[in-house]
Amino acid sequence: MNWMIFGFTLITAYLVGSFPTALVYSRIWHGVDIRTLGDGNMGARNTKRQFGVKAGVFVALVDILKGVAAMYIAAIADLPLEGKLAAGVVVILGHDFPIFARFKGGQGFATTSGVFIYLFPLPAAIGGLIYGGMLLFTHNSDLAASLAMGQLFLYELISGASLLVLAFIVLSLLFVPLKQWIDKPRRQTLLQEHS
Repeated sequence: MNWMIFGFTLITAYLVGSFPTALVYSRIWHGVDIRTLGDGNMGARNTKRQFGVKAGVFVALVDILKGVAAMYIAAIADLPLEGKLAAGVVVILGHDFPIFARFKGGQGFATTSGVFIYLFPLPAAIGGLIYGGMLLFTHNSDLAASLAMGQLFLYELISGASLLVLAFIVLSLLFVPLKQWIDKPRRQTLLQEHS
């Protein structure tokens, strides 16, 4: 592996992940900072709650595309599997801790989904159906996401994926609750201010 190309790919993946979709949307279309509204999260769910379903879907799609784009960049750079997985981790970290938004980003579910869509297209598609169906049925995004991503892990496990791939899936999924925990004090402060 060419280490210079690898390093450049990781930097590019981080910058792609750092594009603050929800912040750009809220400032351009509504003249406000999404981080000061609702729970302060810079993701699709808070965007939907503040500005409606269409806004939430738009932000989610762009954030998903960030994950897909980073994987395409890694593929164009002809990185081996390990390099692609590293780029996947970095684009998610870019979304969670974006340099363009003072390192205060979203929780990474949409960008993680984009990475998984590229790397694991069939189980990701099944997961998308599970997520959509469970969301309509339960109206609980966290539960729907947990079931969808759990299915993806089990699919890859049963399919004989390597320990490296399985570890990557688990690590990527752990970023979401970890980021929720990191954001909890700020989220509670904002919710208290709005109550």
